[in-house]
Amino acid sequence: MDLGIAGKWALVGGASKGLGWGCAAALVQEGVNVVMVARGADALNAAAAGLRAQATRPGQQVLAVAADITKPEGREAAFTVAGGPGRDFDIVVTNAGGPPPGDFRSWEREAWIAALDANMLTPIELIKATVDGMAARGFGRIVNITSSAVKAPIDILGLSNGARTGLTGFVAGLSRSGIAAQGVTINNLLPGAFDTDRLKGTMKGAADKTGQPIEAIMDARRKTIPAKRFGNAEEFGAICAFLCSQQAGYITGQNVLADGGAYPGTF
Repeated sequence: MDLGIAGKWALVGGASKGLGWGCAAALVQEGVNVVMVARGADALNAAAAGLRAQATRPGQQVLAVAADITKPEGREAAFTVAGGPGRDFDIVVTNAGGPPPGDFRSWEREAWIAALDANMLTPIELIKATVDGMAARGFGRIVNITSSAVKAPIDILGLSNGARTGLTGFVAGLSRSGIAAQGVTINNLLPGAFDTDRLKGTMKGAADKTGQPIEAIMDARRKTIPAKRFGNAEEFGAICAFLCSQQAGYITGQNVLADGGAYPGTF
């Protein structure tokens, strides 16, 4: 299927690896110009070089910005990168590393503020900077990578549960405002257990808490998933690319859950 987005410009956060990389890769394969942002320069530059080799269109751009997207200067670096579109992105995929797991009793105010900055306020700032331009041009796709924990909270991920749920509530209102009639959609993509460094970190936290080997923790988690496996970045990226497509113009304000069937509810 031709998704109808070749030649568009996309900004993808956390794009050097994991789910952000999966989204960037899928968009590049659709002929989209992509600005990849991540904090680690070496991993980011290597990832960008790999995706340039997958370009499908003459002159297609894959730009790398080594910056912290959760900081104002990091966002400004993404908006001013040489060869980029400025703030005139057609697609924005928001994604920042989740806060650490733990016991809420040990978190001070600073930990909560950091979680809100990264996982609620940063996406809102990126949306604020780009959504009006999208509306003026008659096309825009915003996809926020959140977490399945928004629907099924995990006790040790309290910081993430709180911050990402706040973003979800904000998006629910904004996506149904006047921008919906101007060709701009905003959706949240909720990953369950995907084979990423984030998952391994969460599993290590559970292992430390219970005293079990991490291999046993991961095997037990797989068995709770109807698909009996963890997801991979490529299939996650394909879902993201579809939400960014011309064909997905009637999908907005949704929380799209990708978890191998793990969520037990009907709705």
